[in-house]
Amino acid sequence: MIACLRLFSALCLAALLAACASSPSSSLGELPRTPDASIEQLLEQAATSKNPEKAALLRLSAADLAYRQGNAGQSAQILAQVPLDSLKPGQQVFASTLSAELAMTRNQPKAALTALSHPSLQRLGEMPTEQRVRTGSVHARALEADGQTLAAARERISVAPMLSGEAAGKNHEAIWTLIASLPTDQLQPASPDDLGGWLSLALAVKTAGTLEQQQAAIDSWRAQNPKHPAALQLPTPLVKLKELASQPLNKIALLLPQDGPLASVAKALREGFMAAHYQALQAGQKPPSVQFYDSSRLTSLDEFYRKAQADGVQLVIGPLEKPLVKQLSARPQLPITTLALNYSEGDQGPAQLFQFGLAAEDEAREVSQRARADGLQRAAVMVPKGEWGDRVLKAFRQDWEGNGGSVLGVVRVDQPVALAQQIADLFQLRQSEGRAKSLQSTVGSQVAAQPARRQDIEFIFLAATPQQAQQIKPTLNFQYAGDVPVYATSHVFSASGDQNQYNDMNGVRFCETPWLLDANDPLRRQVAAQWPQAGGSLGRLYAMGVDAYRLAPRLGQLKALPDSRIEGASGSLTMTPSQRVQRQLPWAQFVSGQVQRLPDTPR
Repeated sequence: MIACLRLFSALCLAALLAACASSPSSSLGELPRTPDASIEQLLEQAATSKNPEKAALLRLSAADLAYRQGNAGQSAQILAQVPLDSLKPGQQVFASTLSAELAMTRNQPKAALTALSHPSLQRLGEMPTEQRVRTGSVHARALEADGQTLAAARERISVAPMLSGEAAGKNHEAIWTLIASLPTDQLQPASPDDLGGWLSLALAVKTAGTLEQQQAAIDSWRAQNPKHPAALQLPTPLVKLKELASQPLNKIALLLPQDGPLASVAKALREGFMAAHYQALQAGQKPPSVQFYDSSRLTSLDEFYRKAQADGVQLVIGPLEKPLVKQLSARPQLPITTLALNYSEGDQGPAQLFQFGLAAEDEAREVSQRARADGLQRAAVMVPKGEWGDRVLKAFRQDWEGNGGSVLGVVRVDQPVALAQQIADLFQLRQSEGRAKSLQSTVGSQVAAQPARRQDIEFIFLAATPQQAQQIKPTLNFQYAGDVPVYATSHVFSASGDQNQYNDMNGVRFCETPWLLDANDPLRRQVAAQWPQAGGSLGRLYAMGVDAYRLAPRLGQLKALPDSRIEGASGSLTMTPSQRVQRQLPWAQFVSGQVQRLPDTPR
């Protein structure tokens, strides 16, 4: 009886395993299918199989099943036991695709692309549709993660005709996201195929200025390309643009404090904002009306929003106070779209909240990008001691190390009296002096030796006040490190017009707002004539006020079109997925006490 049961079980298992592979239809070989057996049963059958090809196919099926069940580690272990070179071409395609999928779970796009470069992939076109979609999808994801945006879009476009339903919709939106993120110079259509149509659509939208012009460009493109997939189904962001164009902005609330510690900051922001408003009026535009609200007298955000709604406000600009911004970011939703003029701590917030400010973290990332563009890899960092310096260091480090750079040392600047020792320690000068003394003791006579600094530091990232920077650069010179390039945030520049204070900072490179680097900008000249302080360090706040006004009608545009920019007075403005406005800044350096403009960082 037991023997009969064993025979019956074996026959059942064999029947289950027979479902694991398709019948051979060509020289491609059998392909694994979703099995009815468990991973353990598949591996047991493979271990007892006397047919190497059958054993390999069973293990391949087990590896795929483990991946589908979310066990990437087990899948990789099983796949490693499959001899790829002994498989039939179709099985090699299957195994290479699975290997690429496993590499993507480890965030290793280059390894995924290597797996997909196997010679068997040349026969992908002969494979069943399901396999071609699976391979194409992971190929697109790997290309995107590797920064090959156009190639990723091309791969998704090739997969699109094989998809239907929800998968087709998601792929359609992904194509637009990829194409829309390309810079304008890569949007030149080379052929009239689907890819060329996507590129020409993105180019038409990006080169149009206002929402109305963008809508006209979309309508014109659809008329010229009626059968293109994007004409038949407009991508969701472009549908949202159409909605935005039909809802003109007529009234803005400016919510800023008139009293308290931030009153002077708010005054500069308000004056910059209104200067941009009056400039629009003078240019013959019909800008929205502006109503002022005093956040320093605010007792309840709910009460404010009720009043603003009753007043017909469509957009709130402000508040400036960080605690109020924190309160807004913690809410599930807001009754009116709001552009806060500060940042909350977390990344998440309600869909109606946008955040904009002069974040030092933006400048830290700007320094990282600039140094990387200049071919540098090894950095030392000098930041003020305290919470502000820690935030700047963290932002720099994340961007710098996240892109392959290394930080060899960090100095937290505190008391001026300790600065020389801190820099000497950073460049290991005391060790050099110690070696010289040791050598002198050994030879028993005076040894002429100049201290030698470490040579592996390629540049210094400096975030410091003008007063600190005026001490740091001469100290670097004194400590034999005067030839190390210094890349700084805008905080080293006081814009006071006193050239003498910059004589000791010769060669220091720094990022700065366009407002302070372009004294001939017509709006800046007009504002500075009325408020002279707008030409000094407070000018950054005036520039922010100007840009808050310019951002107001274009928040939805920036959100809907990834990688679109506004060339503002405080920088080149883009929006992150968490709806934070980020600034990219131009560059300058001190040359004999003068500020000399440098070419912009490549984007």
